[in-house]
Amino acid sequence: MTTTTLRPPARPAGRPPRDAHKADRIWKATPLTWVGLVLGVILSLFPFYWMIVIASRTNDAANSWPPPFLPGGKLGENIQRVLENGDANIVKGLMNSFLVSGTITIATVFFGSLAGFAFAKLRFRGKNAMLLIILASMMVPIQLGVLPLYILMAKLEWLNTMPSVTIPFLIGGFGIFMMRQYAEQAVPNELIEAARVDGCSTWRVYWHVVVPALRPAAAVLGLLTFMEQWNQFFWPFVVLADPANPTVQISLRSLNTAYFADNSQIFAGTLVATLPLFVVFVLFGRQIIGGIMEGAVKS
Repeated sequence: MTTTTLRPPARPAGRPPRDAHKADRIWKATPLTWVGLVLGVILSLFPFYWMIVIASRTNDAANSWPPPFLPGGKLGENIQRVLENGDANIVKGLMNSFLVSGTITIATVFFGSLAGFAFAKLRFRGKNAMLLIILASMMVPIQLGVLPLYILMAKLEWLNTMPSVTIPFLIGGFGIFMMRQYAEQAVPNELIEAARVDGCSTWRVYWHVVVPALRPAAAVLGLLTFMEQWNQFFWPFVVLADPANPTVQISLRSLNTAYFADNSQIFAGTLVATLPLFVVFVLFGRQIIGGIMEGAVKS
């Protein structure tokens, strides 16, 4: 008894598969796509351009109608006035924000990667319950915990000091969850088992195996944490009542306490406070974008 094998019809030579045309249509940018991208770039950059325009003008020009759309020649003078403003104390605010944001960023990346590795690859009792508690903590806004946290800072005598705005935020649920999700896919179990066979302790496995694999995610988490803490206003406003020891956001608020607001000085101070974030993104942007793209490919 003979059997008949059914074969699919042969595709004519030189004709690409039908799915290839669909892929080309998906990845090829249309004119409407370019229009949307250009509009998105304009809308994103216009606030920064407008900030430079007002910061480089006198206050009368900033309040005039129609408003100016070209930068003026007063940028250096307005920045100097901001730096010499004793009420704002923006130089001290920049230094304090660098200290607070840098410390919290380093601690968040370190403890987040360490806890993320533990939740992703280690076995211990109560792991799932602890992870649920961490996820639940992400759902509680900081405003609900202000009163007990303020009382705790007062009992520790940390009010008007940098530890009050640093220590409560050294680790957060978002950092742990993000590093746990990345470690779950980026660190193969076989690699950890091979390190165990070679005699590595848990700490050496973390430092020599896990940390290099988590470097892209750590760069993304570090930037997000630094930006969040640099722009933090509510909690420093609550615990830093002394104007001589502000963060940069508290210094910017001090520029707008007069009855007649000096918009040129306010925008010049905002420009000064924005430049450090721009420098950080320029220095580490390649690693951060690479980490985002690598995480997208892994997922």
